[in-house]
Amino acid sequence: MAAIETTPGTGSVRVAATSSTGLRPEESRVIWLLLAAAFVAILNETTMGVAIPHLIDDLGITALQAQWLTTAFMLTMAVVIPITGFLLRRFTTRQVYIAAMSLFSLGTLIALLAPGFPMLVVARVVQASGTAIMMPLLMTTLMTLVPAQSRGRMMGRVSVVISLAPAIGPTLSGFLLDTLSWRWIFGIVLPIALVALAIGARWIHNLGETTRAPIDVLSVILSALGFGGLVFGLSQIGGAAHGSSGTDAAADTVSTVSLYASLAVGVIALGLFVWRQLKLQKVDDALLDLRVFRSANFSLSIGQMGLLSVAFFGVLTVVPLYLQGVLGVTALQTGLVALPGALIMGFTGPLIGRIYDRWGTRVLLVPGSFIASGALWYLTTVDETTTIWTIAIVQTILSLGLAMSFTPLFTASLGSLEPKFYAYGSAVVGTVQQVAGAAGIALMIAVMSLVEASSAQAGASEAAAGAAGAQAAFLIGAIVSLPLLVGAFFIRKPADQPHGAPIGH
Repeated sequence: MAAIETTPGTGSVRVAATSSTGLRPEESRVIWLLLAAAFVAILNETTMGVAIPHLIDDLGITALQAQWLTTAFMLTMAVVIPITGFLLRRFTTRQVYIAAMSLFSLGTLIALLAPGFPMLVVARVVQASGTAIMMPLLMTTLMTLVPAQSRGRMMGRVSVVISLAPAIGPTLSGFLLDTLSWRWIFGIVLPIALVALAIGARWIHNLGETTRAPIDVLSVILSALGFGGLVFGLSQIGGAAHGSSGTDAAADTVSTVSLYASLAVGVIALGLFVWRQLKLQKVDDALLDLRVFRSANFSLSIGQMGLLSVAFFGVLTVVPLYLQGVLGVTALQTGLVALPGALIMGFTGPLIGRIYDRWGTRVLLVPGSFIASGALWYLTTVDETTTIWTIAIVQTILSLGLAMSFTPLFTASLGSLEPKFYAYGSAVVGTVQQVAGAAGIALMIAVMSLVEASSAQAGASEAAAGAAGAQAAFLIGAIVSLPLLVGAFFIRKPADQPHGAPIGH
């Protein structure tokens, strides 16, 4: 394909080669570099879940302490992501990319060399600071460059790349943990990250125009307290449930106070943050412009995505605990269980993207929501006699339903906005995923811990008690999935617009 371009001020015309998605070679190169960086970040994150039991043994820490390796990461993501809308408008694409990959690489190096648990937590915070910027940068760049009529196809290609990381991550982690040590997880990721940083620094150029508006410090503080408080509070629910046996009343009291205080600070600060943004957006100085929610299609898509994230991240956390704690499988086997589902999500991506471009959202979202919900309801029947093959099949079916849902939701939500709001919309998408994911993990782990403890006290065996806890956790995900069955009928594909034309609210 080719595009006709006119050089400003000269009237000269040249023919620029474009791909099937309407992108010039240099634009395609930028997107694939960003995809590579996102792949590295997701690979890093998906390797950690399987590694937690090994870290508990190797570092001599408790399960509640180990939770901080996930909590600190999610907390940092929740604080940084809302700021990315401003960062992507204030700094050039190249500057943001180099900063993100430098932080991620530095954090990975610190993790590789960490002498103990405290430094490993610091490393996770530094890693998360870079990771938080990558996905909003990728989504904003994609929405800016790709014509509306080709976005589904490109989102499908995105899903291929970012689904390979969840496919490879747990399996690679299980192999390294069974044969070497947890440090090799970071040792594998670090050189890939450094190569991505070097290539990106050489080839990525700026896209769009930057703004010179000063950052509102009060908004940053309120954002950190609001989103950070919510995520931290939600992350403490599992710990509070785990420690509510009554054996240490003082510790239980401290945990409960911390939980409610964090949630209260989060809610109050978030309310003040919203008020501040509504005031600043009148002069286009908002840190996170909330005018994106004027689009009903964007708001509905974000709500649907939030519910999916609650169920998805929660189940993603509970399944490894069930497999290793109840069925007694190894870390490598746990990773292999997730492999078919992740591959399904990746390989169906291009087809799903083409279907979206041609027929819109309903043909994907409606069956996808029913497939995902059905798989979640089936998981509520698992027990200590369920086979590993059954879990692998159900998780694969669940992954297919999620693939049919996430791609159209991403594309329809951001496609409903005017181009000047893409950066803010991407930040909202990332923030909702983090907060909803934290809520899903917290609720399911809390319910699992409470039911497991209750079953054990009633005389159930360790495996039976663990299975009962997993059943109860999966029930939460199944119930959360029910509103998705209704919402899928109301989300629309935004009308195709000429490339660069604003899509009104």
